[in-house]
Amino acid sequence: MSIVPPPPLVGRATELRTLIDAVTRPPAVVLVEGEAGIGKTRLVRAALDRLPSGDRAVLLGYCHQIREPFPYGPVFEALRDIRGRLPAAHRLNPVTGALRAHLPELAGVLPPSPQPLDDPRAERHRVFRAIRALLAAVGPAVLVVEDLHWADDGTLDLLRFLTGQPPQGLAVVATCRRDGVAGPPLGRAYRHQPDTANVVVRLTPLDASGVASLAGALLERSDLSPGFVTRLHERTAGIPFVVEELVRSLPASLPGADDPDALDRAVDRAGAPLLLREAMAERMAGLSPAAAGAVRAAAVLRLPAGEELITAVGGDPAALSSAGQGAAAGPGFAGLGSVGLGSVGLGSVGLAEALRAGVLHEHPGGRYGFRHALAQQAVYDVIPGPERRSAHVRAMAALAATEAPPLVQLAFHARQAGNIDAWVSHGTAAAQQAAALGDTALAVEVVEGMLDDPDLPVRDRGPLVLMLSRFAATGLSHQRVVRLLRQVLRGDFLSRDVRGEVRLNLGVVLSNQAGDAAAGRPEIMAALAELNDRPTLAARGWASMAMPEWGAESLAEHAEWMARAEALVATADNPELSAAVLANRASFEMTTGSPGAFDVAARLPAEDPRTGVRREVARAYCNLHDSATTVGLYAAAERFAREGRRLALETGAQYPAFLLAASAIRREWLTGRWDGLRDRAASLGESATETPLIAVDLWLVLGLLALATGEWEEAVRQFHRAGLDAPEARNVPVVTAAAGGLVDLHLARGAGDEAVAEAGRAVARLRRKGVWVWGAGLVPSAVAAFARAGRMETAAELVDEYAAGIAGRVAPAAHAALDAARGALAAAEPRHADAAAFYARAREAYAALPQPYAAARSAEGEARSRLALGDGAAAAGYREAAESYARLGATHDAARCRRVLRDIGVDVPLPRGGRRGAGALSQREREVARLVALGRTNREIADVLFLSTRTVETHVATVLRKLGVRSRTQIAPPA
Repeated sequence: MSIVPPPPLVGRATELRTLIDAVTRPPAVVLVEGEAGIGKTRLVRAALDRLPSGDRAVLLGYCHQIREPFPYGPVFEALRDIRGRLPAAHRLNPVTGALRAHLPELAGVLPPSPQPLDDPRAERHRVFRAIRALLAAVGPAVLVVEDLHWADDGTLDLLRFLTGQPPQGLAVVATCRRDGVAGPPLGRAYRHQPDTANVVVRLTPLDASGVASLAGALLERSDLSPGFVTRLHERTAGIPFVVEELVRSLPASLPGADDPDALDRAVDRAGAPLLLREAMAERMAGLSPAAAGAVRAAAVLRLPAGEELITAVGGDPAALSSAGQGAAAGPGFAGLGSVGLGSVGLGSVGLAEALRAGVLHEHPGGRYGFRHALAQQAVYDVIPGPERRSAHVRAMAALAATEAPPLVQLAFHARQAGNIDAWVSHGTAAAQQAAALGDTALAVEVVEGMLDDPDLPVRDRGPLVLMLSRFAATGLSHQRVVRLLRQVLRGDFLSRDVRGEVRLNLGVVLSNQAGDAAAGRPEIMAALAELNDRPTLAARGWASMAMPEWGAESLAEHAEWMARAEALVATADNPELSAAVLANRASFEMTTGSPGAFDVAARLPAEDPRTGVRREVARAYCNLHDSATTVGLYAAAERFAREGRRLALETGAQYPAFLLAASAIRREWLTGRWDGLRDRAASLGESATETPLIAVDLWLVLGLLALATGEWEEAVRQFHRAGLDAPEARNVPVVTAAAGGLVDLHLARGAGDEAVAEAGRAVARLRRKGVWVWGAGLVPSAVAAFARAGRMETAAELVDEYAAGIAGRVAPAAHAALDAARGALAAAEPRHADAAAFYARAREAYAALPQPYAAARSAEGEARSRLALGDGAAAAGYREAAESYARLGATHDAARCRRVLRDIGVDVPLPRGGRRGAGALSQREREVARLVALGRTNREIADVLFLSTRTVETHVATVLRKLGVRSRTQIAPPA
């Protein structure tokens, strides 16, 4: 085995500068992303080593692949070594005393523990505040959290809290892998803070020159042949860790530059480096049996462990020595020996040898393991099966003897040891513990893994399936759950009532998490037929069917189902189911604009001590936020959002939390908070890779933003994603709003027939449902389409029907839309004075909501009517509308108003941008540059911005000159 110097940092100069710059300018949040073995940890360590000298604390915490439900563990781990940096206890914020129980190492330097709180939510928030206060006292500080992709939900919640309100001196650095992980590393609820530096450092594999530099430095030679480098790059895929491990396995005496082919042959003899176990075998060849046993024990444990645990799992080194004679596994892979705990002394010697050889590494807290999961897997894969099983048995015994046995690890080792009964017992207990702690994702993950195992006994499948279906109803991930539940339902081992409950939960998951009501609602109806003897569960099914946002049934049918659910649950003593039905009733009342909606919402048991009840209330608040947003009650929506977000985090209700984040994007669009909205919506949409159908709010907003900037094709694409691809099976309020956007698009492009057809289909769906308050985004556009096509009677009937449908309803957005629709009808008749009055009322109502974009459209309609009357105030109205559009970023609408002003002889200079200079683009040039970057032709740009083609040609030439590029394809969208 060759002796290789520590590996250098190669090919990461830019990334290193970026990381150091961010860390030295707190507050900052830095995500270092890349695949396994790419060098994330090495980059972070290099940055920490190069930080400017000064009194800066470096705090290290680690997330683990096999994790127990211990929220905040990585952060507490990082805080345990700060004793010497803390001021006297009397100078610390008293709230830090809440950490005494969590950080016994610091108990002597923390203030007294405060009185415990009865409310676990308040206690959790106090712990978060205490951690923040402790970090502020330690600062300036760098908090490093390794392997964030394995973080528990509690840790993610804490990190979001810290990064949302960071102490001034805190920089948070997290390493994470994105391979196979859906969603942002800090979770879907994370939002960038404007006063905090947010940096993402993405590491990619090294190119051939980088591999050459790394290998040359490791081998301490500069005469590596191109053929050697090429072969090394091909076989390692440029992953630094694999390059390092392969180079370590090469002979100590390599030929020189006079025989470059010999270097190629050396790589060939080392084997395929993607099969890293051969490289690890070479490194272990010179280890003693005790050291090899320690390495294999660490591989079996998977997680970094203490010396005593590694020694116990490693077994008797003497037995290992004899068992290793003639072992077929190859050098360094002798048998694991007897089940006994062995000699602690020899085990410690072996561990020390493995550490000196660099095969194992020391981790914080006196734990030892591999530097990388790839190395662990490479060693584990070549341990013979019987010896692996014996080691897992020893791991079970050692872990079970600890004060707080880690249930997930026990389940893992039991399964690997072939002890099925212990595996089922530990796995079930682990899932229940995780769910009780609010870690629904881990609970689902554990049960899914057990059900996916073909060796799971049939007798255990039924209870686990039922448990999984219950967990899944509040989780977010659904694809594997749906597959497993459908597979089980095709069997015949479930009793009728259990089958009914599982099918009911499957229907709920399909309708909610999957957003596929067409598939979910038939499952719910089938489940109801199987739940005749379980009226309380049937009540949940009827309450789910009663939600009017889904399905083609009328509001009257939904009301009948809701009444049936309430009658069934009234006879049962089941607080959780009662809360579920009440939650749906509150949502039903709010979404239909019922005057009694807030009275029903006030009855929700938000302070109930039972987690299951509060989880239903979390769902209710998230639905109420969505409904209040739809009808235009934005202040109430924000209140519901705050409470819903808090309860969802406390109870592990992932699905409602995601829905809340998505519908909040729609509220931001409606209320005019467009700055950065496109990026926020797109980012959240990227996290919905498994649940694209429940992200319809995001696609709707992206479509409406594209419409406002004249990006026709993009708008059409997003409107179809929002539900127009299958309107009968999607969320009705969102589909209705998307249809209104598509009608506006057709009108803007002069496609009157298409506008009328789309309006007719959308109005028919709304009429069949009977919830007219959902028509605020459709009815004014539909009236304009019908009127422009000369179908005045149809337009007038729609206005009357809409007015009757929203009468007495608490829906400010709908009432403002009624005035806008009346304005459109009056303008077409033509009754311009009446139209101006209606539009003025609509403008004032929209402004009060607030809905600034809708207010600007009404202002434009009012100005258009005044212009027809010859009113001199028309120009001021157009100017006001143009300015409102421009502030929002609705460039197409602003350009339309400016064109009218030019036509009537009013000079309207474009507002100047904030950055001026010789090479700075004007606002018009930025608008043109954005459309060029989208691939628009000059003719298309002229249509969007209401300019002549010649003017566009001049602007394009100016943009090319100012940006210093020669081709349109080199123009990037302006920041």
